[in-house]
Amino acid sequence: MSTMPAPAVLVVVGAGPRATGLLERIAANAPELWDATRELRIHLVDPHPPGPGRVWRREQSELLRMNSMAEDVTMFTDESSTIEGPVRPGPSLAEWAAQFSGRGPRHAPFAEPADPEVLAELRTLDGADFPTRRAQSAYLDWVFRRALAQLPPTVTVEWHRTTATSVTGPPDGPQHVHLADRATPLTADLVILAQGHLGSTPAAEHGTHAGFARRHGRFHLPPEFSADADLSALRPGEDVILRGFGLAFIDLMSLLTEGRGGTFRTEADGSLTYLPSGREPVLHVGSRRGVPYHSKTRYRLRGPRPPLPRHFGPAQVDALLAEGRALDLRRDVWPLMAKEIGFGHYHELFHAHPERTALPWPDFVAAYDRLDWYAEQMAALVAAAVPGPADRLDFETLDHPLDGLAFATPDAFQDHLRDHIARDVARREDPEYSADLGAFLALLSVYGQLPGLVAGGRLTARSLAEHLDGWWHGFFSFQASGPPGFRLRQLLALSRAGIVHFLGAGVRIGTAEGTGTFTATGATVPGHTVHATALIEAYLPTPSLDRTEDPLLRELHRAGALSEEVIADPTHTHRSGLLAVSPTDGHVIDPSLGGEHPRRIALGAPTNSRAVAAFARPRTNAPAFRQNDAVARTLLRVLSSHFSISEIVTSNI
Repeated sequence: MSTMPAPAVLVVVGAGPRATGLLERIAANAPELWDATRELRIHLVDPHPPGPGRVWRREQSELLRMNSMAEDVTMFTDESSTIEGPVRPGPSLAEWAAQFSGRGPRHAPFAEPADPEVLAELRTLDGADFPTRRAQSAYLDWVFRRALAQLPPTVTVEWHRTTATSVTGPPDGPQHVHLADRATPLTADLVILAQGHLGSTPAAEHGTHAGFARRHGRFHLPPEFSADADLSALRPGEDVILRGFGLAFIDLMSLLTEGRGGTFRTEADGSLTYLPSGREPVLHVGSRRGVPYHSKTRYRLRGPRPPLPRHFGPAQVDALLAEGRALDLRRDVWPLMAKEIGFGHYHELFHAHPERTALPWPDFVAAYDRLDWYAEQMAALVAAAVPGPADRLDFETLDHPLDGLAFATPDAFQDHLRDHIARDVARREDPEYSADLGAFLALLSVYGQLPGLVAGGRLTARSLAEHLDGWWHGFFSFQASGPPGFRLRQLLALSRAGIVHFLGAGVRIGTAEGTGTFTATGATVPGHTVHATALIEAYLPTPSLDRTEDPLLRELHRAGALSEEVIADPTHTHRSGLLAVSPTDGHVIDPSLGGEHPRRIALGAPTNSRAVAAFARPRTNAPAFRQNDAVARTLLRVLSSHFSISEIVTSNI
C-alpha cells in the first residue's frame, strides 16, 4: 500500500492556435516545473479540430488564403523571445512544408496531410508564397501533434468535440466545466479560456438594416467571419454595397467571383483580365479611408535587420508610466512610436540603398536619436539626408490617401483609385523600396510594446477608446495586415471588368423606403448615390461581452462572474467589449470576488491583454508567445503546489 497525489486537472476551453501555443509552452516548461511522477490531465473543449480550431479549420474554401508569406508564419519561440522558460525553436510554415518535397529535413511526428490538394500545395510552397488557409490548417495540426509528443508521459491530453456552456465552482474549490452534449461536467483545478476570435449578435445599427431587409425582401449580412458567411442568396448581377475595404472584403470578393466560376487570365504584360461566369453580383465597396489595405511586401530586407526596439521599448514605456500622469496616446506616446517606425524605415534605406541618401548613416542616426519626431529640426534632417520624397516616411499621407480629394464623376474616381492600387502593389513588390519592410518590422515591434503600456493604466479613457482601440488599431491593420499583391491585381481586373466599383472615403449607408434599396454616399464623389438591393458589412465582428455568441462567456457575464473592461475618468468612460483580465497573468477579473478569480484564466482575442495574434513572424519577440510562456509556468507551479498532504489518494501498487 502506498500513497500518491491525486491527478491535477486542467480544462482548456478552445483548442485553436492559442491553446496549441499554450500546450507547446507547457511541454517546454514541464521538465523544470513538473514532477515527472505526478499526473496532469488536460482536457481540451472545442467543437472544431485541435490545432487549427474554428478560424483555421480545413473545411473552408480553397480560395481563402493567408495574408502572410509562408516564411513569416511560426508557432515557435526563437532567439528574440524574452521569456523565462526555455526557447524551443521550431520550423516556420515554409520550413515545415519543405519536407514534403525533399527540400528540407523531416520534422517529427512526420505524416503527410491526407488531403491531396493540400499536399500538392505544400510540395511546391515557396517561402515567399501566400499559403491557403488549408495549408496553415495542416501546419497547426502538426504543431498540436508535436506538442502532444513532447509532453511528459504523466501529462495526458483529451479532446472533447463539443461546446463548453458554463463554468461553476467556488474560488477556493474545484471548477466544473459544463458541456453541451453531456450531463456530467468536467471537474478541474484550473480553467483556461482560450476561445479565440468570437462572433457576436448584430449591434443595434445592424438590427435596423436587417429589419429593413426583411421588410423589403432584401439581403443583409452583418459582420461575419468570411468562411462562415452564407452568400447563396445573392443573385447574378445584383447590386451589393460592401462597407469595409480590409481583409474581410478581399475574402468576400474572392468567394463572389472566383467562387462563382469566374477566372483570371494573365496577359503578356503581367496584368490580369477577369473572365466572368455570369453568376457574379456587382460589388460597390467603400470605407472610411476609401482604399484597400496596403499590399503586403513580397521581398526581404536587403540590409541588416534593424536593432529593435530602440526608441519605443520597455525602457521608454517604463519611463512614461513612471511620470505618474494621465497619458494621451497621440500626444505623449505616438511621437515615440512614430520615431521607432521611422528608425526601422531609415535604417533599411541607408543600409540597403545608400545611393539615395545624402549623409553617412552614423551622422544621420546620431542626429535622429537626439531629435523629437515632430521637431522642425527632424523634418530638416530628413529633407537634407533623404533627397527623394518617395523615400521619406509621411504617416499622414499614408493614413488617409484620399483626404482633400474630390472627383466630378464616379468614372474619374475609378481611374484614380485603380492607379493608386497599381502603384501600391508595384512599390510593395519592388525591393528598391525595401525601406517599407524596415518600417513594417518596427511597426510589429511597437505593437509588441503596447500591452505593457495599457497594463500600466495611465492612458486616459478617451485616448484608449479613440486612439488605441480606434485610430491605432485601424492604422496598424491598414499598414501591416493587408492582402497579398496578387489579390489587389485581381481587384484591379474586377474593377476593369465592371464587377467591382469604388465608392470612396467616408461612406455613409442609408435606406430608401420608396425603392426598398440600401444607399451609399461619400465625400469622394460629391452628390453621387448608389442604390443596391443587398448590404454586406465587410468586416469582422467587434468584441462584445454583451452580445457574444459564446455561451460560456455569455453565461458568466450574466451571472456577474466576469466583467467587461471599463476605463473611466472624469471626462470619459470607455467600454471596450473586451474581457477584463489581470495584466500580469491573465486571471479573470470576477466582480463577485472584488478581484481576480484564482482558478480561471483567459487568453487571447476576447481579452483586454490585447496580445491577439496566436502565431507570429519569426524573430519578432511575439507578445502572445511571451504570454503563453508566463501562463504555462504559472499554472504548472500552481498545480504542482495546489494539493496538501490531506488531499492525497490511496493506491495499491
